[in-house]
Amino acid sequence: MAHIFSAGSLAVRALFFMSVRPATPSSSRVADRVEYISNTASAVNALQGQWYNDVDGLWNSTGWWNSANLLTTLADFALDAASDAEKGELASVFANTFANAQKVPQTAAKAVDAAGLVKSTYTRTKAPLTFEMPGNLSTRSEFNGFYGFINDYYDDEGWWALAWIRAFDATGTAAYLAMAESIFADMQTGTQPAACGGGIWWSKDRTYKNAIANELYLAVAASLANRAATADARAQYLGIAAAQWAWFKASGMINRHGTINDGLTIRADGSCVNNRQTVWSYNQGVVLGGLVELSRAQARNGTPDAKLIPAAAAIANAAITKLSTAGILHESCEAGGGNCGGDGPTFKGVFLRSLRHLQQEPTLDAATASAFKTYILQNADSIWQTDRVAGTNQLGLVWSGPPTAGGAPTAATHGSAMDCLVAAIAAA
Repeated sequence: MAHIFSAGSLAVRALFFMSVRPATPSSSRVADRVEYISNTASAVNALQGQWYNDVDGLWNSTGWWNSANLLTTLADFALDAASDAEKGELASVFANTFANAQKVPQTAAKAVDAAGLVKSTYTRTKAPLTFEMPGNLSTRSEFNGFYGFINDYYDDEGWWALAWIRAFDATGTAAYLAMAESIFADMQTGTQPAACGGGIWWSKDRTYKNAIANELYLAVAASLANRAATADARAQYLGIAAAQWAWFKASGMINRHGTINDGLTIRADGSCVNNRQTVWSYNQGVVLGGLVELSRAQARNGTPDAKLIPAAAAIANAAITKLSTAGILHESCEAGGGNCGGDGPTFKGVFLRSLRHLQQEPTLDAATASAFKTYILQNADSIWQTDRVAGTNQLGLVWSGPPTAGGAPTAATHGSAMDCLVAAIAAA
């Protein structure tokens, strides 16, 4: 398998140089920022060298939406700590994925199991295309793939929209922002017909309204409100994001403990109630980033909302209390040596990524910011000390270790742990 970070590339030389610095923090102290950068650089090198497929621009051993999150993680690293050489190599990864991933002919199917865990299946129908395709809808239908990063699931679309927004932040490439806006335009079709008083459907069969699709809709709209090229567009996105948050907080998905269940049950009379399904970490995470972006957009618009950041902090604190053991984040599907399927391994990284953005928010009170910093760093230290395969630097599912718990590391488990490492760079 070929990959962009080839053995002789400048990026590998730069990453190897960084990785030979002392990289393992002692048990008696928190690693400093230099060590977090070194650890993360080693993890990036492992991800790209062992799992990235430059033919289709995706990562082997994981799924379509998980690959969007891996792209986001790399963009965060490029923004936070990458050297100039690494930024150049990562920019080539973004460009390659942008060009090739959407040409992979495939279908998607999703189901929720008895434990409330989503299981996504992506089936390739033939080899990736090697030519440029027009963007008209009839061709997309004949193509039978996810051209334009659009498919039948609005949450998948939201992950890719956020990925291209972050790649835009890292590179300034206007095509990435345009792609995010195009994806969001398709997500908007998920608001009709209305049910539960608002929000967006999970998929285009319009049978379920869940937390993740609606949080992604909020996060993408709010992010575009801070980046769209024109004042009119920014105002439009801001209006959508503000209305979406008003609906979400009143929807019932936030339970009496302050955590967020998976979604809503639509009753026979059309009213909707919390379905009390599993409290997954990523459902506690995406909303944090969305609220940070919405807060910034409101402030830029001259209409600051002082309630947004405290609301995000309350959700974050409730999630940390519910999902942590001895200060380390765990997913319920990890219990008893179980595995989390193809989707669950990505969840925790999403929470840490979003917690980092909240922790860095200037309007967050100092005591809460300090507590979140401690939490981020202790999870990053635990990952590097106990959840890493020596020699390959592969990172596993269970952040308290060992790296083989729940099965061998995959690109999804590795990328999720990398999200925590990148968060530690910013927090340190």
